[in-house]
Amino acid sequence: MMSFPLILTLYVGFTHAFETDHLLAVGNIVLGRSNIKMSLKDGVAWGLGHTTTILLVGMLLLLFRINIAEHYFRYLEASVGLMLVLLGFYRLSKLLKENKIVLHSHTHQHSIRDAHTHLHIHVRELEEHRHPHKLAYGVGLVHGLAGSGALILMVMAQINEPVMGLMYLFIFGMGSVGGMLLAAGLFSLPFSKKLLHSEIVQVILITVSGILCVGYGTWVVYQNLIA
Repeated sequence: MMSFPLILTLYVGFTHAFETDHLLAVGNIVLGRSNIKMSLKDGVAWGLGHTTTILLVGMLLLLFRINIAEHYFRYLEASVGLMLVLLGFYRLSKLLKENKIVLHSHTHQHSIRDAHTHLHIHVRELEEHRHPHKLAYGVGLVHGLAGSGALILMVMAQINEPVMGLMYLFIFGMGSVGGMLLAAGLFSLPFSKKLLHSEIVQVILITVSGILCVGYGTWVVYQNLIA
């Protein structure tokens, strides 16, 4: 049976997945997937990438006692911000390249003297994004690299045995896998053909998500490199 500290670590890892930068990144990855199963796989891939980096950095710090100055982790946090900016632009540019939004006008004439023009906006059916889960795994790797510093230093302060410390990091990582699994599934619900048929709403969701990703990523870079 798991002890309370291990259960608490699993819970902290689960809630860690719902941080703003994590949700924005995975939201932009899964938006457009009409298959919830594929979105869930994205969530698992992100969590595994996140856990991979945490364990690798943890091995360096806990097992081999390699010291990394804390201020270097600010650059890693900035790298997450840059990744969010690129991810947001990627999602927006992909939407524009697909030419899904079509504007055209129609002239209606009810009588000889009564003629007027209407502007119509149509959204073509969105294709499911078929990018591999490697994208989600890579994003998870970067997130794990940025967030591992403070986490591992905290574990080192509480636990003297390196193997036990790695076990806690692994459990934390499994909690983050579960959290992102849930988050990815929730983000993909609006694109399920069974739940939402409005292509316009889907385009709006993708656009807003991309803009938020770029804006928040820019703020993260500013906070860690300039402010």
